Amino acid sequence: MSLNDTPSGERAHIVFFGVRNAGKSSLVNALTSQTVSVVSDVAGTTTDPVRKAMELAPAGPVLIVDTPGIDDAGDVGDLRVQRAEAALNEADVAVLVMDATCGMTSFDDRLLATFQTRRIPHVIAENKADLLAESGRVGAAEPSLSSPSLGADASNGKALLEGGGYNAVASAENDGASVRAARVRVSARTGERVGDLKRAVATLAADAAGERRLVGDLLEPGDVVVLVIPLDSAAPKGRIILPQQQVMRDALEAGAFPCATGVEGLPDLLAALARPPRLVVTDSQVFAEVDALLPAEVPLTSFSILMARHKGDLAAQLEAVRALESLTDNDAALIAEGCTHHRTCEDIGTVKLPRLIRAISGTDPRFAFTSGRDFPDDLSPYAAIVHCGGCTLNARDMASRIQRARAQQIPLTNYGMTIARAHNILPRALAPLAPLDPPAPLPH
Repeated sequence: MSLNDTPSGERAHIVFFGVRNAGKSSLVNALTSQTVSVVSDVAGTTTDPVRKAMELAPAGPVLIVDTPGIDDAGDVGDLRVQRAEAALNEADVAVLVMDATCGMTSFDDRLLATFQTRRIPHVIAENKADLLAESGRVGAAEPSLSSPSLGADASNGKALLEGGGYNAVASAENDGASVRAARVRVSARTGERVGDLKRAVATLAADAAGERRLVGDLLEPGDVVVLVIPLDSAAPKGRIILPQQQVMRDALEAGAFPCATGVEGLPDLLAALARPPRLVVTDSQVFAEVDALLPAEVPLTSFSILMARHKGDLAAQLEAVRALESLTDNDAALIAEGCTHHRTCEDIGTVKLPRLIRAISGTDPRFAFTSGRDFPDDLSPYAAIVHCGGCTLNARDMASRIQRARAQQIPLTNYGMTIARAHNILPRALAPLAPLDPPAPLPH
């Protein structure tokens, strides 16, 4: 990945749901103008979520996800349904594809209820519009063709999306908050109103993406930022890892001057600078070494802590890191990573963190490990969770993990915060980010 690429974790995730043979894959192919998914009249052709990165104006970079049919059956079918349901955790915008010739099914109704409960903006795509004449359902209301607008129904405060070939869907309120939605009748086969679907999806996705900075809001133009990037055995060959790329890019966009060095070169780099750096950001694994080399007045934090602030709830994770002090020999802790990578003899997740957690607690708890999308629904076996920065996960997916832990009253903290606590430098590592906001509400 280059500095000009947008990582999947920073793209709005648009996820297509529906029953088998509603035309999800055909509609994904029509929307992307590419053969992203295999299409067949055989029910259940899509067996796993299929992902495609693309640009979608005005949302910008997005990730399109095609899922298996939510009504699949049998042992294998149940597994496919589980994969489809898991994709709800990452959906910034959901597209419910229904067969317009058949109408809404009970599975569709259940999905819509889930979108409301989880506050997922969504579009109902009535597919196979070209077959309506044959089905005898021609009399169904057509979408409005009024000019595009986005607003709220003054009579009930519910947010509505309408116009441009798609019409408003009254969105039920959930705990006082509304969920924005739209409806559009399309045909994947003929391309009828696929453009309207694009506009509806893109409008919702643009709002979902928002404007979230990783480090740029902490900097002023002309600030010097030193990035400490060790090139040890765990570093990927020929490149730097994703959080380091992202921090560098965001610093450049803020008009700051990022400088990179290994640990050994840090003293020489500091001596060469005309003025002290505004901030030093280090790989968490060398927190202690960098803390010892850096003058006390120079602000210091880590890539992982910046990512926790960017993707999660920093105040809650600070509270959770203290729970590590109370672990006992009978407790189990879960160490979770959002990506998968080659393990080394000094792997941070499976080797270094267990060692540091034992030092924090003074005990010998048991450890379990997950990576990629394999994050358990049932967290009750664990007394604490330590999660990576989540650079490969989008904000909603990371928020869903935090919410699951919070709902089950399991403290969840972050790699960087755990390492800083183990070396007794957590106050220094958090100082550049102060004041900490109170725990933020998360999507259900």
